[in-house]
Amino acid sequence: MKAIIDGMIVLPDAIVGGHILLYEGDTIADIVPRKGFHLGMCTDLIDANGGFVVPGFINEHIHGCAGADTMDENEEALATIQSVLPKTGVTSFLPTTMTYDRPRIERALDRIRRAKKNRGARILGAHMEGPFISTAYKGAQKESNIARADFSWIEPYEDVVKIITLAPETLKDKTFLKECADHHIIVSVGHSGATYEQVMDCMEKCQFYHVTHMYNAMTPLHHRRPGIVGAALLDPKAHCELICDNLHVHPAAQKLVYRMKGRDGIILITDSLRACLLPDGESELGGQKVFVKNGEARLEDGTLAGSIAAMNQVVLNFLVNSGAPLPEAVAMATVNPAKDLGVYDRIGSLEKGKLADIAILDSTDFHVKQTLVGGELVYNEEQEQAQ
Repeated sequence: MKAIIDGMIVLPDAIVGGHILLYEGDTIADIVPRKGFHLGMCTDLIDANGGFVVPGFINEHIHGCAGADTMDENEEALATIQSVLPKTGVTSFLPTTMTYDRPRIERALDRIRRAKKNRGARILGAHMEGPFISTAYKGAQKESNIARADFSWIEPYEDVVKIITLAPETLKDKTFLKECADHHIIVSVGHSGATYEQVMDCMEKCQFYHVTHMYNAMTPLHHRRPGIVGAALLDPKAHCELICDNLHVHPAAQKLVYRMKGRDGIILITDSLRACLLPDGESELGGQKVFVKNGEARLEDGTLAGSIAAMNQVVLNFLVNSGAPLPEAVAMATVNPAKDLGVYDRIGSLEKGKLADIAILDSTDFHVKQTLVGGELVYNEEQEQAQ
């Protein structure tokens, strides 16, 4: 038996002090009061030193970090991302593909499938951001690779693809949506010029759907044309991704989504690119040059090109900007994605019997002190600083 002591344990609806989190093998064994518990029963102790003990974050939308990208044509890129993400508190993620040609995307999905066995942050599957998107709202996606929705792209990878971003106004009919639902693939509205009416009609029979990086690369909210943002705010079936780097979404706009959607309707993401965790300079996304300066990543024409934010910072930003209680902000990066992805029985909260995917955060600035994946300590700040 191993234990985490002297931490403030963040549960889905509460913060618990004076308790010990026990884990054995890859599983959480129990959370028990510290008083009266004999630590001599434990083979290993991790002292949280008053920090927050949270479920490992789940990032459902991330292209890369530390110089590596999901679309890189080598096996090392995903391994690098998996090894580095625990430094940001992420223990599970969906590597996110870009709008490339079909063979390039298929090769990326093959690599994602193989990388599930790697050590570090676990891969839950893939998020396909395109190529079934709108040319008018392509953002940092390459227009020449945009294609019509075709489930034959997806079918050989139904075990890998968990989310697909698309523009609903480009669909010929709702057949593609039904095929996604039949194969338990989440449809996410994004990079789209859809009207409010098109979104509401298209998603009418979906149990739920996601909205890719809310506010960005979509029709905005207007009092005569509510657009995708209006649909996302009003439709309880819409679960909104938010990039809370305070650049892609203004703090007031973050608070607006929280007021409208509450805890259960928001999923915090980074949408980070390979420049995340690296110094300023020239980078790349989707075969296009990206220039990073003062916390911003932009294409040569000035278009925002994803973020360079880390998940622990995103959660802290949202906490400050929205005024949400800490358990709610944490749930938006743990409970909510786990439930939607169908893995909440195994991960997403600190409960007896679930996998010991755990991050320990400093209580002042949320920097990550330790991270465990399946009970294995894969990141330790003190050890890294000593190297």
